[in-house]
Amino acid sequence: MRRSFGPALFATMIVWIVCGFAARAEQTEYDPAKVSESLKAISQYGSISTKRSLNENTVTLISGTIGGTYVQFGADLASVLDDGNKLRVLPIVGRGSVQSVADILFLQGVDLGIVRADTLDYLEKKGIAKDIKKQLTYVTKLYNEEMHVIAPTSIRDLKDLSGKTVSVDLPDGGTFVTAVIVFERLGIKPKFVYVEQRIALEKLKTGEIDAVIAVQGKPSRIISQIKDDRLHLVPVDYAKPLQSDYLPASLSAKDYPNLISGEKRVDTIAVPAVLAAFNWAPKSERYRRLALFVDAFFTKFPAFQNPPFHPKWKEVSLSARLPDWQRFPVAQEWLDSHGVEAVARNRFDEFLKQSPATANLQSDADREALFKQFQAWEAEKNAKGQARPAQQ
Repeated sequence: MRRSFGPALFATMIVWIVCGFAARAEQTEYDPAKVSESLKAISQYGSISTKRSLNENTVTLISGTIGGTYVQFGADLASVLDDGNKLRVLPIVGRGSVQSVADILFLQGVDLGIVRADTLDYLEKKGIAKDIKKQLTYVTKLYNEEMHVIAPTSIRDLKDLSGKTVSVDLPDGGTFVTAVIVFERLGIKPKFVYVEQRIALEKLKTGEIDAVIAVQGKPSRIISQIKDDRLHLVPVDYAKPLQSDYLPASLSAKDYPNLISGEKRVDTIAVPAVLAAFNWAPKSERYRRLALFVDAFFTKFPAFQNPPFHPKWKEVSLSARLPDWQRFPVAQEWLDSHGVEAVARNRFDEFLKQSPATANLQSDADREALFKQFQAWEAEKNAKGQARPAQQ
């Protein structure tokens, strides 16, 4: 009896369990199979319409190396802009600014990338690429990336690194480009080695190398984790040979409490990061995807300037211009139609009227240079203002 009754009982139990789960699914507020677009897509494997819908509104973004600011920005963009099948931002971990330029130009499926402004200048001046800026377009200038020089406390000045072993990240990144330019212009000749940042910092602690350079937006997560009294941040003077391509900047205890104490500040330089894309033909499918991305990004931009997103978003000015670059037409049209740059210009004109020192401006070029400084100052002011705790 037991042998004949067992299968029947087992079958009855299976039916009961299935029915119970079905009833429970009907009673729950959300059925994941109905909510998740991914589950729907998997259940429709082989469907041409599903394949098309998943691909037609997905925008891929080459970010940067693990631990860097680019990766965090890519994650932030995906978090805010993802909208089911209407728009999906797919960030990809990259190898750095130089590789990102190559990926934007040649890697199939890549729509956007974060690159450093001085990378393209370096490629052209070294004869590696010709008229490369004409092949790219930019959506917006993102933020300024600060140059961090981490070294033992015995290294007090960049000149002390002459002849020393200095790690400048991997050769596909942008840190080595900035480092090469800076040291060449200052006439300092260290011995460069190309080591991934996390490994380089370990080698610095053991004395295998003399310094690590990282050009990243402050606060850099990997640098924030350094806890070693033997190490500090070496200042970088804003010397005249650097002023044509870089901006003055500083690092504080607020940025790196483990490396800077009290009210001290460490002077350094900064270089703009750029959200760039290939210069697609206006009526192409890739152009349409970029237009979709730009509209969502610019419309939802205020969301990025609040926690939990990276503090560097507070420095981004959508209207900021980049010399010798061409802006993606849809991005410029959006700014014009929403009067974004006009508002900034109006504040700038008011600033000029109230500042007697600006009366000596002789040319449009002088006004434009001052406007860029004004934008940088305003972005820094806004970032500081938002960083203060709300008054009770």
